[in-house]
Formats: sequence, structure tokens, C-alpha cells
Amino acid sequence: MTHPRLHAAAAPDRPAVIMADGSPGLTYGDLEDRANRGAQLIRSLGIMRGDTIAYWLPNCPQVFEVYWAGQRAGCYITPIASGLTAGEADYIVGNSGARLLVVSPEIAGLAELPTREGVTVLTLEQWATALAAQPAGPIADESPGFHMVYSSGTTGRPKGVRMPLSDGAVTEPQRTATMLAERYGLGPGAVYLSPAPLYHAAPLVYTTACHRLGASVVVMPRFEPEAALAAIEHYRVTLTQMVPTMFVRLLKLPEAVRTRYDLSSLRHVVHAAAPCPVPVKHAMIEWLGPIIYEYYAGSEGNGSTGLTSEEWLARPGSVGKATVGTLHISDDAGNELPPGQQGVVYFEGSTEFKYLDDDEKTRDSRNPLHPTWSTLGDIGYVDDDGYLFLTDRKSHMIITGGVNVYPQEVENLLVTHPRVADAAVIGVPHPDFGEEVKAVVQPLDPADATDAFAAELIAFCKAHLSAIKCPRSVDFDDALPRLDNGKLYKRLIRDRYREVQHAELPQE
Repeated sequence: MTHPRLHAAAAPDRPAVIMADGSPGLTYGDLEDRANRGAQLIRSLGIMRGDTIAYWLPNCPQVFEVYWAGQRAGCYITPIASGLTAGEADYIVGNSGARLLVVSPEIAGLAELPTREGVTVLTLEQWATALAAQPAGPIADESPGFHMVYSSGTTGRPKGVRMPLSDGAVTEPQRTATMLAERYGLGPGAVYLSPAPLYHAAPLVYTTACHRLGASVVVMPRFEPEAALAAIEHYRVTLTQMVPTMFVRLLKLPEAVRTRYDLSSLRHVVHAAAPCPVPVKHAMIEWLGPIIYEYYAGSEGNGSTGLTSEEWLARPGSVGKATVGTLHISDDAGNELPPGQQGVVYFEGSTEFKYLDDDEKTRDSRNPLHPTWSTLGDIGYVDDDGYLFLTDRKSHMIITGGVNVYPQEVENLLVTHPRVADAAVIGVPHPDFGEEVKAVVQPLDPADATDAFAAELIAFCKAHLSAIKCPRSVDFDDALPRLDNGKLYKRLIRDRYREVQHAELPQE
């Protein structure tokens, strides 16, 4: 069975959503009822197949009420990150063409959200009241909707990733759900822990796939490392998905805390979204055993890779072989490169996508010589067996003295220092080299933000990397702008240094 409606009919009292903080969740029967009433509400507002609805919510059960209402009403469902400003949220509402926006009073920017003609805005209380007034049965013209997420905007303004809607039944099998069932044995007996925000693509895709398969989803309002371990023990979690920054925070818990909890129910720990430093993953496998599965993919759905712990231990640093689509590595001109040579990572033969209202960005994502190949903008290489190794994002590359430096390698090293909580590496202007390498570090202890520690970190890098890759300077920050999905909002850091440079230019 591959839809929550079918599980609601078979086991209406089975938990569909469990809130890890003890607040009310949803059974499958509840979810089916509210999704049907939500679809009725959508139609009553004149919203039809192919239209867009949106939510601006923290992690809460209503995310799934809105999602499954839109899914059976043939709508695009657009999540909006809860931490965005009113202006940023308004841009997504306008760009997506959303006709309905469900919001929480907890959202800090809500009071400043502009009113848009043709957009119905409902608070959670208004949403609940409106649902109660709707008929309980399915709408007459059901058709499958799908999410339309926005890119993180780590290198520019967010772009909506739009895919064609299916013409089948709302209960038809869905590719990700089928894959999760085959790969992890996900089904009615499984319990999935979602520690990440439900406005990001991977948590939304995995949790809704769980609902298609009848699993119970445990939702953390926000990630806290010890609370995650407690939830795994209490709810007997069998599967969870995390990002490398979560691994780092878990590993930096005192050993007595990490070993306090019974994690024996775990069968799979999945990670993606950002590069995982090799020592961090080694430590996680040593702690939890070979149950860690990594994949590489994007919101665009154009392809993916994956590998098991055993495969990774044989090829540390790899993100696996292609599981969806065919991998190609190309130079900037579009020519395919042989194994071992770095280039742009492309996928062929999977989902066709476009960036909403941005034909230029859509064109830039295609290979110049092979227009059916698409890229997420990452640089990497494959080995002789077809395993992919990512080097960095093309937009993050630093060119210093004519040498290409990929910051990811330096960041992965810095975060392994026992007194470093997080690190970002960027290029800043240099009068002779064009750019020089700079590290911006978040120390575990703010008192470590000293010149002496900066010198120690530069020496630490030089002990492990060639000098050209090492930072020439280190600055400190109380908290780096890292998104909850693990991606570093590096544009904000680079912009900060550009503003400083501009401020120092002589005024005419």
C-alpha cells in the first residue's frame, strides 16, 4: 500500500505523526479526515489542479494536513522556511503563485507579511475552524499534487523547482516511497525520526514517503543532540535521516551521555545534504556500526547516488554509485572526462525539471553539448568503478595565484579540530594572488576567539594540507549562517567581506 488513505482504512488508530515533545500528533484516521476536508477547503477557495498552496510553519502536525490535502487536490505544495523574513517569504508566495498560505503565529515575521490580492492566508486556528466546516469525504476531482520546494538560496535568491504533475490516481505508487521500501524495508512496523525542519526537501520527502508506506513519523520540533538519542530510545526508532552537522554535535557529546541511551532499535541512519568529513563518518560507523547509508541528490530530482557503510569504508569520502540516472563528469565546455579527472557532475536519464520563471538558470543547469544532462552545480570525479567523489560546489571555488582551491576540503579538516564547532572557508580579495583563502571559525568555547588560536588553526591546516590550500587568516564568529538542512549559507559570509572591502575603498 502506497498512500496514507489505504493505511487509514486498514489501521486508523496507528500513529502517523508523533511529536517528540509530547504535544498532540495524528493517527492515520485523523490524517485522512483532515486531508479530505483540506482538499474540500482548497476547492471551495477556487484553487484547482496545477495551482499552488504554501505553508509557513514550524515542525507541527498541520504540515502534513496541508501537504496531503494539496496532494489529493492536484496542487503544488510549497514549504516556506520558518526563519525567513516577511520580505523573503512574500517573494516565495508571489513567485510561486500561491493561492493559499497556512501560517503559524509562532513565525517571527508574520506581522510584517504584506497582503497579496488573490492569496488566502489562514492561521492554524483558522485552518482548523475552516476544516471543521467542510464535508468529510474526498473531493470529486482528485488528482495527484506534488511539492514544489525552493532552493536554499545559499548562493543567490531561492528558485522554485517545478516538476510535471502525474495524471494517475492519488494512490498510485511513488518512486521515492518504493525505493525506501526496497532499500530500508520501510513499512507499517517502521518508526522514522525526523530531526530536521519539514520545510526542507529531504525531510519532507522522507516523512511523506513514510506515510505512503504506513510507518510512524516521530517529529522533533528542533534538533538537540541528546534529545534525539532520547527519542530513538523511547520510540524505538528504526530509521532516521540526519546531516553531518548533527553527526558533529552528537559526537561532541560527552561519552557518558552518548552511551546512556539504548539505540539498538536503529536499523539505518541516512545522511545527505552536505559533505561529511571522513573522520566524522568513521567515528559514527565505529559508534553505531555499519548501519549508515549516504546519498547525494538535490531538490531537482535529476538523479542520485548512494552507498552503504561497507562500500564507504572501502572508498572513504565517496558518495556512492548512481542509483537514479546515469553519472557523467564534464569539463566546462561539456566534454565528458575520464575517471579520476575533476569536472562538473551531471546526471542523465531521470526527472526533467525547470526553475520557475528562470529560464537562464534552467539553461545553465544543462550540459552545453548534451542538453538532456543536468547538474546541481557540484564538482567531483568518479573512480574506475563509477563511485562519485565530490570536491565542492563550482560557485565556491577559490582561485588564488592561478590555483583552484576547493573550500570543502579545508572545512572538513577544520571541523575535526576538537575545539572547533563549525567552519567556513571563502576567498577574499588579495592584491597579488587575486584571492586568498580565509577561514571563518565558530569555536566551541567563545573564549578561544584569539590570535593564538587562529595561529594554531593555520598550523593545524598546514600539517595536513599543502600550503596553497591553507587559510592565510582566520576570523571567529559566534554562529555561522548554516541552514537547518546542513548547508552553509556561504553567500552571507562572502557578502560581509565584500561590504568591508567596499567600506575601506577611498571615497571620491
